[in-house]
Amino acid sequence: MKVSIFDVAKKAGLSVVTVSRVLNNAKTVREKNRQKVLQAMKELDYHPNAAARSLAKGKTGVIGVIVTTLQDSFLDSVVQNVSSQLKDYGYYLALSVANYPTEEGHGTELIQEDRVDGLLILSAVHEELYIVELKKRKIPFVLIDNQVMQPSVSCVLVDNLKGGYEATQHLIDLGHKRIAHIRGPAFFLSAHERERGFMQAMAEAGLEPFAVETGDFSITSGYEAMMRWIESGNVPEAIFAADDFMAIGAINALTEAGYKVPRDVSIVGYDDQILASQLKPRLTTMKQPAEQIARMAVDVLMKQVNGTNKRSMTFKFDSELVVRESTAPRLPQS
Repeated sequence: MKVSIFDVAKKAGLSVVTVSRVLNNAKTVREKNRQKVLQAMKELDYHPNAAARSLAKGKTGVIGVIVTTLQDSFLDSVVQNVSSQLKDYGYYLALSVANYPTEEGHGTELIQEDRVDGLLILSAVHEELYIVELKKRKIPFVLIDNQVMQPSVSCVLVDNLKGGYEATQHLIDLGHKRIAHIRGPAFFLSAHERERGFMQAMAEAGLEPFAVETGDFSITSGYEAMMRWIESGNVPEAIFAADDFMAIGAINALTEAGYKVPRDVSIVGYDDQILASQLKPRLTTMKQPAEQIARMAVDVLMKQVNGTNKRSMTFKFDSELVVRESTAPRLPQS
């Protein structure tokens, strides 16, 4: 039997009018009552008629998400959590994947012809192209993991400088001194900030960086960076890689060359990809709070869409150090 709005009202113990207001994101509904309605909808598996609601409100009922790639379990987790959060607001998600760096401006089809009520832009390389178009068309939007800090734009991101600092400090606390960094592409703000955190921790400890190599957030680039050190005959005691994939590449190179991780070289990654906990050794890394990021981004965007908050805001979350098997105390030098 098809569930109706009357069933939801009965389940929630509220009036049909209140349920209707929740479905239409009315700002007059108490948060406690909104949560009751959302819970009742979830338990009854109730899905309002999106087409009818859209026509009535003059909206599409769709939120767009533009992301650089889904071959990344952190970004994939953010998108999945965004989709889940949007369902609570009665919205559907339209996804566009813009593979960097070849597809500059890809995803603008979501902006054209009023196809979405709002847009989330996740870790875009050329985000300024979207910002100009979205502002011109007056479409609400929020940047996630943005590349340029702009006071006039709402964004949700991670404190990557602090994360890079804590990852490096973990290696320093283990007694390592000859610590190297494999940084990400320069056009990513996250990569730049993680490197800054690395340099700050080293400077405060009175240490000079062993070396800094540039990668591109791929396993191959981490492997190649590590091989350059191995072939030079000068291998660091520890490495902070700006993402897990480059850390995995470095581990592969060390293993091939007969080195043991963490006995010979300790390694820290970033992101806590699914693979990080499945490796041998399991990877020590910085975990990003995907669910919190998604929840905040959706909340900020929906307030813009509903006209309850038009001010631009910046929200910054901390990463969490997850210690596993790829790091160990420095062995005494013979």
